[in-house]
Amino acid sequence: MPPVYLVFLLIPAFAGLLWMLGGSRTWRAAFGVGWWFGLGHFATGLYWIANALLVQPEKFAWLIPFAVIGLAAVMAVFPALAAAMVRALGPRGIGGVLVLAAAWTATEWLRSWIFTGFPWNLMGTAWVFSDAMIQSTALFGTFGLGLMTVAIVAMPAILGETGVSTRRAAAALCSAFVVLLAVWGGGAARLADAPDAFVPDVTLRLVQPNIPQKLKWNRDLRDRNLAEQVALSLRKPAGNAPTHVIWAETAATFFLGHDEARRNFLAKAAPPGGLVIVGAPRRTPPGEKPYRVWNSLQALDGSGRMVGGYDKFHLVPFGEYIPFRPWLSIPKLTAGRQDFSPGDGLSTLALPGLPPVSPLICYEVIFPGEVVRRDDRPAWMLNLTNDAWYGISSGPYQHLAAARMRAVEEGLPLVRVANTGISAVIDAYGRTVGELGLEQPGVLDAPLPAAIEPTLYSRYGNVVGLAITLLVLAASQTGRVRRRKRQLRR
Repeated sequence: MPPVYLVFLLIPAFAGLLWMLGGSRTWRAAFGVGWWFGLGHFATGLYWIANALLVQPEKFAWLIPFAVIGLAAVMAVFPALAAAMVRALGPRGIGGVLVLAAAWTATEWLRSWIFTGFPWNLMGTAWVFSDAMIQSTALFGTFGLGLMTVAIVAMPAILGETGVSTRRAAAALCSAFVVLLAVWGGGAARLADAPDAFVPDVTLRLVQPNIPQKLKWNRDLRDRNLAEQVALSLRKPAGNAPTHVIWAETAATFFLGHDEARRNFLAKAAPPGGLVIVGAPRRTPPGEKPYRVWNSLQALDGSGRMVGGYDKFHLVPFGEYIPFRPWLSIPKLTAGRQDFSPGDGLSTLALPGLPPVSPLICYEVIFPGEVVRRDDRPAWMLNLTNDAWYGISSGPYQHLAAARMRAVEEGLPLVRVANTGISAVIDAYGRTVGELGLEQPGVLDAPLPAAIEPTLYSRYGNVVGLAITLLVLAASQTGRVRRRKRQLRR
């Protein structure tokens, strides 16, 4: 997974998993094998969560083993369920490979929504280093690409399998290779015909101040941090003058609607006739009850007038709110004692001088099929985030990879603005138009890529990928049914 792309290691990993499952006598034993496999998979892929607990080590460092190993242990239940399904359905050889691929994909889909969902590092994301390979997600999504991936990398497990002839094994391996080439070739052909089209008269300035998380919410540094971001916003451009300036998630560490002086100072960042779009907390008016706080995006014109906004609705458990608050007295990671409240849901926001946009805050971008309104398709997506929590670990790279997958799936450009990086402008084919590296302070001026025609995935979402998964599962059982019929005839 990003930023290290050792895709070839998936072959011994999944082929080895299938071999071990072949030696499991019961579905319970298979569940255990899958759980240990999943524990290693998630502990190595999500190690960077520990960095967030080191921002305030005196309060949270003791939680590191519980967070890293505990989260991995919970996430490992999903591969365990897939492994148990392989053993329960019972096919060997090619059928076993297909069941594993279908079961893995089904449990990834389950992981994407159950208990609010956590679809981080989906298997299809392993190909994000190749623009050509990820083009297939425009058809069947990241789940569909993950299904194909597991089937291909697990196929060598049939070598030496009892009942699988050398000729049949060779044919299956060649077929897997042909599918891989076809997906890559189809993606390369799609990119060869892809135009470099941009929205006229729009130049975005992405502001990446690189403020460490330990200093971000320091009250004594609030005005200095604000002034630093305004100064970056007003920096003389090397090319076209920006028409719109965009700041990261909670770049303004105060309530815009209740601090007129700071809001008006922030509004100086807006270009003439344009807007500054900023992440900031929002709260209920004074005296209104119940008191609520939202993690929000706000758009301001040069006079300080707020012309549009959005409240994050997919909140991070334990980061932005504490689940089961009456029974858990632990503090949340983010600033303030009050839990954030969820917003109303996805929105297509109309802002002056810009095409309609779907705002997404932080990890809202990782959810396949849940980033735009189907009944009101936007022309682009805007993701404000603050990955300063995770330092220079793999976390920000993995987050960016998920954002690129959403762009290809939806056929929409995506603009990502991060406090410490990685800020990027991504076109509707998942290609990076411009980027500011991790912990690199500065600004990125870039045109806004144009949207393309709705993709198959944008019309039907995960239905296509899940339908293919069910077909693969059904195909895996054909050999088993035939064997049973032959046994009955005898």
